[in-house]
Amino acid sequence: MTDASLHKNLTERQEQLLASLIRAYIARPEPVSSKTLTLTTERNLSSATIRNEMVVLEEKGYIRSPHTSAGRIPTEDGYRYFVQYLLSNPSLPLPEVESIQSQLRDTPLEMESWLQTATLILAKQTRSAALVTEPRVWAEQRFKHIELISTHGRLILMVLVLSTGSVHQQMLVMSEAIPQPILTQASDLLNRVCVDQLVQGVRDRSRGLSSILAQEIGELAADALQQVSELSSKILYRAGLSNVLPEFQGEEGVRQALQVLEGQVGLDEILSEMADKQIGGVQVIVGGEGRWEQFSNLSLVLGRYGTSRLMGAIGVIGPTRLHYDNAISTVSYIAGQVSEFLYDLHGEGREEENGESSQDAEASQTGDVQE
Repeated sequence: MTDASLHKNLTERQEQLLASLIRAYIARPEPVSSKTLTLTTERNLSSATIRNEMVVLEEKGYIRSPHTSAGRIPTEDGYRYFVQYLLSNPSLPLPEVESIQSQLRDTPLEMESWLQTATLILAKQTRSAALVTEPRVWAEQRFKHIELISTHGRLILMVLVLSTGSVHQQMLVMSEAIPQPILTQASDLLNRVCVDQLVQGVRDRSRGLSSILAQEIGELAADALQQVSELSSKILYRAGLSNVLPEFQGEEGVRQALQVLEGQVGLDEILSEMADKQIGGVQVIVGGEGRWEQFSNLSLVLGRYGTSRLMGAIGVIGPTRLHYDNAISTVSYIAGQVSEFLYDLHGEGREEENGESSQDAEASQTGDVQE
C-alpha cells in the first residue's frame, strides 16, 4: 500500500502479533509488553512464545525496544508492513457514512464550500490535521515539436510545443555562439525521435543521439516537460491542527507538520504520482518512505479527488502513530464524495479512464492504494 514496498516475510502468528502490538501502541503510546499481547491476541499464546516471536520481529526490523524497557514499539517498517499487508479494505461504519452525507447535504452547492466542509469533516472524523489541495486541470504532457532559434551571441531561444497545444519558451545560455544551421539540425534530430514521448522517453531517446548538442537540448526539453506536467500542491484549506500537534513526541515532527500545513513544503511530487490513480485511490506515506526527508517524522494519507479534467488531493497528516484504518477509509470515502459533487457540478459523465466510477471506489474504500 505504500511506495516503499516490503517483502511479505512473516508467519501468520507473527503478523497477528505485529498487528496487535501496533494497535495497542496506537491506542496508548507506551512500550507494549508480551503480557499485554497475551490479552489482545486471538490465539491462546504463552508469554514465552510471544517473547520468542517478538525477538524475530525485532530482528526483522519491525519493532524495537526503546532504552531498557521490557516492552516494544513499532518501527517505520513495522507500520509500513501493517498498512501494506495487514489492513484489508477498511470500511467506514454506517453511522459515520450517514453523518458525513448529512453534513455534505447541508453544504452550499459550490466547489469552495464543499472542499472546505470536506476538510473540516475529515479533520473531525480522523482527529488529525486535514488538508485539501487546489484542483488543477490534469493532462498528460507529451513532446510534440521543438525549435531552437539563435538570438544574440551565446543566447538561443528554445520553443517547446506540447501535445496539449501549450507552448514553453526558455532562453538558454550556451558556452559559445552556435550557428542557426547547427541549431536547426539538432532540433530536427529531436523532432524525429522524441515526438509523442513522455518525459522519460525524451530523456532516453535524446541520450542515444550522436549530436552532443541534441543530447543537451533533449535533457533541457525533458526538464521543461516535467516542470509543466507536475501538479501544483497549493493547499486551499486546512483544519484540525490542534488535534495533531499534541500527538507528536518530538519537536521535529511538529516542525515538519507545520511546514506542510503552512505550504512551506510542497506535495507536488506525490500529487503527480497520484495522477494515474482512480478517483478515491489512496496513497499512504509512512516516515517519508526513504524518499522524502521532509516527511521523515510524519505519516500522510492522501486520496485523489476530481473528474476526468480536474485533480486534487485531500488527506490527513499526523505522526507515524496514526489510526490508519480510520484515516484510509475516511479519506477514500470523502474523496469519492467530493468527486461525485464535482461531476455533477461540471455536468460530466462518471466513466473513468480505468472503467471504474467513484461510486465503485467507495465500495472498495481504499481504492488503488499503491503497493
